[in-house]
Amino acid sequence: MILVSRQEHFNAAHKLYNPGWSKEKNSAVFGPCANENWHGHNFNLIVTVCGDPDPETGFVVDLKKLSSLIRDKVIDAVDHKNLNVDVPFMQGKMASTENLAIEIWKILEPLIPEITSFGKLHSIKLYETPRNYVEYFGPAHHKA
Repeated sequence: MILVSRQEHFNAAHKLYNPGWSKEKNSAVFGPCANENWHGHNFNLIVTVCGDPDPETGFVVDLKKLSSLIRDKVIDAVDHKNLNVDVPFMQGKMASTENLAIEIWKILEPLIPEITSFGKLHSIKLYETPRNYVEYFGPAHHKA
């Protein structure tokens, strides 16, 4: 099995705020991330597909097609947007990096077979800062 990854970049604003909590509790738990006037990040998204290479092309997935898919279905929806307000697939969810990675998986996972017969989505890695990132391997990864 080979892992093939594509990295894309986007900028987005968000706020971490639980409406069921007081302003004080939100501030205590989320700190400056609960800023009522939002804050932003320069996100780096790494999408990894795994599989065996196509015997005719040597590719697990054509990276040009993977890049186009990521840009068309994810980056265009989130780049220079407010994740809490402007992004339909984040409506009603805490706009954490963890939840964003899960939602990106939900978008891309069923579409990967449209661009490759030899690979499947392996992981979503989402860097919020150069030192803070989450990695998601899909819902089946943590089931017994």
